[in-house]
This record gives sequence, C-alpha cells and structure tokens, in this order.
Amino acid sequence: MTTETTSDAGSAAPTEPVHIGNTNELNDLVAEQDVVLTDFYADWCGPCQMIAPVVERLAEETDAAVAKVDVDANQQLAAAYGVRGVPTLVLFADGEQVEEIVGVQGEDQLRSLIESYA
Repeated sequence: MTTETTSDAGSAAPTEPVHIGNTNELNDLVAEQDVVLTDFYADWCGPCQMIAPVVERLAEETDAAVAKVDVDANQQLAAAYGVRGVPTLVLFADGEQVEEIVGVQGEDQLRSLIESYA
C-alpha cells in the first residue's frame, strides 16, 4: 500500500522510498514534507546494500519521507551536498538540512534521529 503525496506542506509521507532523479525533485520533496531522510547511495556499495532494508522500513514505519539518490546517476546533486562517501544520509526538517551521517547506522539510531525532528 502506498500513499500519494500532495503539494500541501506537511502532507502524508510516502510509505516507500522515493527515487530522486535531480535537484528539483529533491527540493520539491523537502518542501512538501516536514522530515526527509535522504539516502545517497551507489549500487556497487556493499554498506549501501546493507542499510537499504533499514531505509525501506523507516519509510514505511516513520512519519519521515525517505529519498534515495544514486550518486553515480546524480553526481552534481551528490556534490552539492558534499557527499564524499556512501552511504551518506542527510536529514532535512522543515526545509533545512539538520543532520548528515556517513556510513552504516543502526535502525534504532536512525529512528530516534527522525523522531527527534518529527
């Protein structure tokens, strides 16, 4: 079951990760949602594959929207956020970048981080 987002600020978060193709798509999602966890990843990255199920559960079970950005396909977007290693998780709250985490993190830690801004 998937919920659709609307253009109203604070609309219901999607229950599945949203794959981002460009800067405008990320900006729109950040503007539409109160809290957005953005996963900058690469398909060839082992740690990214390890954290992928965690990111999917967070999308389904928390009030945060989850964005996924393939750094190979979106090099300019990754560079704009200073992504030098993957996975890099960037958390946005109320339209502003509030946290950046590099490397694999535990689900409980990420859930607590999201809830502290939700």
